[in-house]
Amino acid sequence: MLIFLVNRNLTILIAEDNENEAILVKHALGMAKITNPIQMVQDGQEAIDYLSGNGQFANRRRFPFPSVLMLDLKMPRRSGFEVLAWLREHPQYSVIPSIVLSNSSQPEDIRLAYERGANSYIVKPQDLNDLVRIFRDTYEYWKWCEKPPMPS
Repeated sequence: MLIFLVNRNLTILIAEDNENEAILVKHALGMAKITNPIQMVQDGQEAIDYLSGNGQFANRRRFPFPSVLMLDLKMPRRSGFEVLAWLREHPQYSVIPSIVLSNSSQPEDIRLAYERGANSYIVKPQDLNDLVRIFRDTYEYWKWCEKPPMPS
């Protein structure tokens, strides 16, 4: 999902509370030659504020509406599950493809993420090269997809 935007200069929003994992994801995206602008938020509430353009994220030139959301599940203030539920409750924002990128391989977490509207669920691999391969494979699959509409 995220990678089909590679040549369109569209923004990727990463919601990840663990700074080391956020850096790892950014590094893997770079290694996969995905050069889209990346915006980072540290918890589910910041993700919602970013998506809705509230508070510090009101300036859409500085914080453009993202073309894809990469979302951890276990975050403070609001979890990734809560962000997915919020997206479903706000159809004007639910146009964004949402990829869960989680350490959890628990069937219940996977099922709940899809029930709440996730478009994809990726268990974070232990090896950086595996993460790069996942991003490249995702690109190959999604590069033919059209850009999702902007929220109304």
